[in-house]
Order: sequence, then structure tokens, then C-alpha cells
Amino acid sequence: MLTPEENDLLCRVEGDAPMGQMMRRYWLPACLIEEVPEPDCDPVRVRLLGENLVAFRDSDGRVGLMAEQCPHRKASLFFGRNEEGGLRCLYHGWKFDVEGNCVNMSSEPAGSTLCEKVKHRAYPVEECGGVVWTYMGPADEMPAFQRPIFAPSDTTRVSHLKVVIDCNWAQGLEGAIDSAHSSSLHSTDMPAARVNSSTATGTAWQRPSTDKSPRLQAQETDYGFRYAALRRPIQNAANSDYVRVTLFVAPFNVLIPPNNVYNVHQMSVPVDDTHNIIYLTAWTDTGEGVDQEAWRKFTGAQLGIDLDPTYRKINNAAVNYGQDRSAMKLGSFTGIRGFPNQDIAMQESMGAIADRSHEKLGASDLAIVEFRRVMVKAVRDFMANKKQPPALGLSEEERLKLASWERIVPKSIDWRDFDHAAGKLAAE
Repeated sequence: MLTPEENDLLCRVEGDAPMGQMMRRYWLPACLIEEVPEPDCDPVRVRLLGENLVAFRDSDGRVGLMAEQCPHRKASLFFGRNEEGGLRCLYHGWKFDVEGNCVNMSSEPAGSTLCEKVKHRAYPVEECGGVVWTYMGPADEMPAFQRPIFAPSDTTRVSHLKVVIDCNWAQGLEGAIDSAHSSSLHSTDMPAARVNSSTATGTAWQRPSTDKSPRLQAQETDYGFRYAALRRPIQNAANSDYVRVTLFVAPFNVLIPPNNVYNVHQMSVPVDDTHNIIYLTAWTDTGEGVDQEAWRKFTGAQLGIDLDPTYRKINNAAVNYGQDRSAMKLGSFTGIRGFPNQDIAMQESMGAIADRSHEKLGASDLAIVEFRRVMVKAVRDFMANKKQPPALGLSEEERLKLASWERIVPKSIDWRDFDHAAGKLAAE
């Protein structure tokens, strides 16, 4: 459990909140590239760390990200005209380029030098892996941009879903690092089967275990931590364990164990104190992977069907997440379509910021406890000692080598020493 003070330290990100200030030292996802697809397309609202922003792609194809309110009279630039190399406010015609320079003031008299004196707040951006990234921290501390773990090359096949969630970022992330719940909450979408490893069928992820109470073991790292969930496999249970190794990479990346078709990565990005956005990504450098629309259909996150144009749920809390009780009687464990929506229903039902001081945690919550410990310690060290936040010291090469895995492994082998890629002990 966490004290109320620790809970606020973990969850709150707005303004001068320590966690938000630490998060500003990382490159953060601002939006999907599909949201600003072409030059002079419609601008889109972005909200990060409690700050209202607007993103747009200019006439030359460059993406800009700036404060939503015009510096003149604070009208929203979301309604602005995106044309001829900049975003023009509708109110008085002030126009800004992607770097926040005011390039025209149609309301000011000829010869006015005011335009040269106005600089709007704009943040640097990079595009990679289907995502627009931004850095919102001090300019003199900006780290070099690194490729995201889910896009190690320009040829990586990447499929994203995006959903706005009505609770704090830590609640969203804790679902991704909680291996124990998948055997219950997701048992319809991730059923036990006589397979050799996690197997994607297009409608389910089959797993080689019926064990609902995994044994958890954690290992702290310089990027966060990794942990293993050990279950009894259906076959050869006397001599083997079914091992699923998950990685938490600060500040909000989770490498979920893959299946036989694609790898899985989740980010739980803080919108503000009481909302977050999940980006759940299926990716692969080998094979065909999964088409983005097929990925969104499988997960129940299709635009126009499950989500509105702003990636908010149509089947939300007001309609009980579309839960079908008759489907539950016919075999669906939850009656809720798509495993991310099952997670969201549970996370939002806790409240916008759950009171973690009254939880009753068990052995299966080891990864949850480790996540909270690591991040509370990290933000305290950052504020008190200006210590570098976790994972920022990794080179791009080191980051891209990080990998989750799942496999049936002989009980004689310690998962910490096992090189999954080579299929043997790392020391061999």
C-alpha cells in the first residue's frame, strides 16, 4: 500500500508536481502521426501533463506543437487556419510557425515591430514509429531523441491503438505489469490451450497454462525493473515452468511478453492528474505481424465503432462499458469486448485516483509494489538530489536490446540467467 503523500507523489503530474517535472525530462508521445497526416491538415488538441496544446502539420510537412491559447487574447488556436506555413488565430489573425515564431499580425498597423517581439510557447518534436514525440523540459537538459523500443528500424511493422482513460496514469500502467490478472479478467481472450508458447489466432492469445496463481519474482534494473511470472505448464509440469518476463522501462513503458506473431508494448501517458492515454502497440521485425485495423478490431479499439474521433470510448462508464450479461452466461468471462476495455473498466472503477492506503495486497501484487517503490524513489531522488531519472542513461543501442519474453523453461534454469534469444543460459 501507499500513504496518501506517496500516492500523490506517484500520480499527480500537473504544474509543479514532482512526477510531472521528472516526466518532462523524457521525450513523450504527443499524438499519433495519423492525427496530423498531411500538410495543412486540421489541427488537433493535445493535452500532456495538465497542459493544453495544439498540434498541426504545416505546408512544408513539419509538425508543430504549441500552447493552445494564443498569446494575444488567449483564444484557442485549435480553431485556427492551418495554411501557408503556419497556424493563424481566427480572432485577430496572428500567425505562428512550428517553432512558435509570430510570422504575421494582420490586425496590427503597417510598420509595427510587435510581431518580432512575440514568441509563442512551442515544443520540439520528432516523428518515429507512427508517433509524434515531444520534449517539454528545460532546453539545456534535453536528451538526444532515441528510437522507441517498438520501432527499432524504419522497416519495423507497427500497429497502434490509442484510448483516452479516465483515471491517473499509474492505474493505467499497473494493469500492464499485473500478470496475475490476465488469467482471470482476460481468460476469454487469453485462454489456456495445448500450445508450446503464446499463440495468436486472430481472435485470442492462447497460452500453455491453466495456472491462475503465478509465482512472481522481480529484479531491479537501471531502467526500472523486470519481473517473471512462473506458472505450471499444461504439459511436463513436473520438470518445467511457463515463464513470462515483463519489463517496466521508466517512465511509463511496459514490454509485455510477445506471442508467436508480434511483440507487444504499452505506454500509459499522463494527460493530467486524473486522465491518461494508453498507446498499445503490436510490432515485429520478422513476419507479417498484424494489420493495424485488425489489431484495433481484436482489441475493441476501432475508430467510429468503439472510439470517437478523439479516441474516447463510446462504450464508457455511463453505459457500463457495453457489458453483455447474456454473453457472460454463454461463456464470456467479462461480457466486455476487447481486453484493453476490460482493463479500462477495472481501472476507472477504482476512481480517478484510487486510495491506495486501504488496499489489501497479496503475493501476486509483487510487480505492482515494485513499480510503486521504483517510481516513488526515483522522483524523490530527482527532486532532492537532482539524480538522473531512470532509463535516461541508456544509449539507444542498449534500449533497443531490451526485450520481454515467454517460454516453457526447465525448472533447473533461473530465468534471470536465461538468454531467451539464444535458448540457453547466458553464461554458456
